[in-house]
Amino acid sequence: MSEAPHHPDPLSGALRRMSEARRRARSALVAAPPPRPKDPLPPTGRAGRNLPAAIGVGVGLLVVVAGSLFVPYAFVALVIVACGAALWELARAVGQRGIRIPLLPLWVGTVGILVSAATAGPEAMLVAFTLTGGGVFVWRVLDGGGRAAVRDAAAGVFAAAYVPYLAGFAVLLLQQTYGVWLVATFIVVTVSNDIGGYAAGIFFGKHPMAPSISPKKSWEGFAGSLILAAALGALLVGLLPVGAWWHGVLLGVAVVGAATTGDLAESLLKRDLGLKDMGSLLPGHGGIMDRLDSLLISAPVCYVILSATTGQLAV
Repeated sequence: MSEAPHHPDPLSGALRRMSEARRRARSALVAAPPPRPKDPLPPTGRAGRNLPAAIGVGVGLLVVVAGSLFVPYAFVALVIVACGAALWELARAVGQRGIRIPLLPLWVGTVGILVSAATAGPEAMLVAFTLTGGGVFVWRVLDGGGRAAVRDAAAGVFAAAYVPYLAGFAVLLLQQTYGVWLVATFIVVTVSNDIGGYAAGIFFGKHPMAPSISPKKSWEGFAGSLILAAALGALLVGLLPVGAWWHGVLLGVAVVGAATTGDLAESLLKRDLGLKDMGSLLPGHGGIMDRLDSLLISAPVCYVILSATTGQLAV
């Protein structure tokens, strides 16, 4: 009795062919290089910023600030606008965590704090800040009580102290003898902290200063900030009729310490909020707050040192 011829199952053969085709497709996909993007992002430097845009915006800001110093109250108006924008960015940032900062009383208080600094001195500025804090608290409580109101009011008082009150020290400097020169010295020395740190960090940075907060800050960059800020401080303060070059060195070292602290504090705040920048108003820099962070913390330091240097520090 002969056996029946064996006929392969067509369905099994088709399944084997499909499996082999999938295997070959997967191998080709793994071996193939990833496709190049059609529209690459704008080139950035090693520090992660669009360097041409950052330089252009930075120079433009310096020109605007320098021009405002020679027009009565133009610098005060510029600081008011900058603080108002910074408060708006700060309110938006913390709003992502459910914190509602009352902006209207803060904006009104900002005008009061900075105008008081320009017209009546540090005591009036402190009174205006106290009234602003009280106004923020009352405004928020009237909008609804409870734990949320206390939390929001505390955040509002912090914002008033962090932005307009600290900025008021720059306005106080302008009202002193050689005020234009003092404010220019404050700005140049503080900006030199960023420039020196950026340049030294790009070329020599190897040892992170605070990797969990700001991974790109290095001790080499910190040394670059110290060298440039101390050198420019010695030059600018030494040109004052009542200044000595070593006062400028002291100023540069103190400003670098304060500016670095302010920068790290804002970086920690942004990290807690899950943000890269506080805003996007300034291409290559981020937001207004990203430019003001070091200036705000440095302002009272410069006020104390430069006022003492010129013999105008009230005691």
